[in-house]
Amino acid sequence: MLGSSCCLPSGAMDHSGRKGFRAEDALPAESWFQAGWLQRHQGPHSWWPHSSGWPWLWGGRVRTNTDSDAVLPTAATSWYEEFRRLYDMVPCVEVQTLKEHTDQVLHLSFSHSGYQFASCSKDCTVKIWNNDLTISLLHSADMRPYNWSYTQFSQFNQDDSLLLASGVFLGPHNSSSGEIAVISLDSFALLSRVRNKPYDVFGCWLTETSLISGNLHRIGDITSCSVLWLNNAFQDVESENVNVVKRLFKIQNLNASTIRTVMVADCSRFDNPDLLLDASDQATPLCQVFDLGGDSEDEAASPPLRNPRPGRAKEGLRRVLDGVLDGGTQLSERALETRVAELLAQGRTKPPERSAADARNKYLIFTTGCLTYSPHQIGIKQILPHQMTTAGPVLGEGRGSDAFFDALDHVIDVHGHIIGMGLSPDNRYLYVNSRAWPPGSVVADPMQPPPIAEEIDLLVFDLKTMREVKRALRAHRAYTPNDECFFIFLDVSKDFVASGAEDRHGYIWDRHYNICLAKLRHEDVVNSVAFSPQEQELLLTASDDATIKAWRSPRTVRVLQASRPRLRPFFSWFASHRR
Repeated sequence: MLGSSCCLPSGAMDHSGRKGFRAEDALPAESWFQAGWLQRHQGPHSWWPHSSGWPWLWGGRVRTNTDSDAVLPTAATSWYEEFRRLYDMVPCVEVQTLKEHTDQVLHLSFSHSGYQFASCSKDCTVKIWNNDLTISLLHSADMRPYNWSYTQFSQFNQDDSLLLASGVFLGPHNSSSGEIAVISLDSFALLSRVRNKPYDVFGCWLTETSLISGNLHRIGDITSCSVLWLNNAFQDVESENVNVVKRLFKIQNLNASTIRTVMVADCSRFDNPDLLLDASDQATPLCQVFDLGGDSEDEAASPPLRNPRPGRAKEGLRRVLDGVLDGGTQLSERALETRVAELLAQGRTKPPERSAADARNKYLIFTTGCLTYSPHQIGIKQILPHQMTTAGPVLGEGRGSDAFFDALDHVIDVHGHIIGMGLSPDNRYLYVNSRAWPPGSVVADPMQPPPIAEEIDLLVFDLKTMREVKRALRAHRAYTPNDECFFIFLDVSKDFVASGAEDRHGYIWDRHYNICLAKLRHEDVVNSVAFSPQEQELLLTASDDATIKAWRSPRTVRVLQASRPRLRPFFSWFASHRR
């Protein structure tokens, strides 16, 4: 059953004060679309095709609604088509509500073909759905027999033959252990299970048959080491000389931080993006981006994660310890632990491995930090072609390398709590949900991060230039404090970006003009959104109200309704009176 459009009402304002797309400025088009006038007047002898090319009319409408001196995007064919895309092709009409889950729905993911999607829930099931005109449940996998508490994340591999499902183990409230399961999409058999700690690493595919998981080793009270593992999806290899798992990276964590939320960006399409965003309107970047693999010796401009030259390690450690023993240096136990850990790691950290530009390279992206447990930085580590396989020395050989940490290539500091990340379809742009810290705030205690804003900033970074682009998008809100904050998944299509929120709505923005186009209502927190990769006019939203909603554009709804066969009047009357 079709619901009503949830696009912003006339003159609606988002929480940042910017205007949404205003319906009253498009009143003639609105009546044409809704009454079918447009379809009836598109014949070859109509004046409409000529009016659709009037740039002063449709360009003016777009500029009025975006509050900007917008330039027609390169991919757009005309201002009329651009206006119609903004007004008629946004998925804001509810067409189906799925109620098969019995508890909060936490995550949605589409197959690359768009024919199927998966959902994860607090009811501890992974459900796989057929994405037809009417969505239907295909399979439900109950993970409780494997001692899971709930399922939280899923991802299809590149050829849609395998599904990665991530979950959380039953255990104490403060337990951080999880597991990743690989499910065959041919037989729905469970092929393998891999430990994952902390559970909010989530996990992700690196190749069609290998996936990344995490492990965490405590070194001190607030110091730890994250190890990222490359795992073969098929763990039934019997030969002791063939790897099914290989260590990918080993990274030091300071001040109670850990690596979370791993994802992989493919660099092969960086030079041919679907949409090229202009960084020129970002006069004052909100975030700092640090290149940790450069040759600069400018320590003052570097973040705490950057290690000075190894030769200074012993001298620096000796000075710190002498100062503490002499009483000249006043440090808390936590500050002393962090400083000593930094100095000890200086001589044991491998610099980033440099290579010529290669389209086969990939970026491993994850949330991290250097000041507090709250994830406030994005770490980026290049994965080279030779690292994308479990082939090599079997575990137990080459252990001398265990003595070394791996340095990151880039760090993005967002000065706030990161609660969501998503890649554009071409993998060039990284979209980040962040709840900002107060301006000028200083972290004095790693266990007490600054308070976070209710407003969610949606930031955009160009992974080729490592620059922040566009201004931050705002409309959605969250209310939980630092220690209760949870991940809100977002998704990006060719033209749109969507996100959930704690204010019981999903939101859709336009990537070109940075305007909020639609609010999609639920009865509780919206945790996840997902565009069909083959049809951006279809969007799914998942909520704590235990439902999944499917939304289509007004244009698609009209097309689907028009394609339904209609009975002629006599036969319609005969069918209704037949007993």
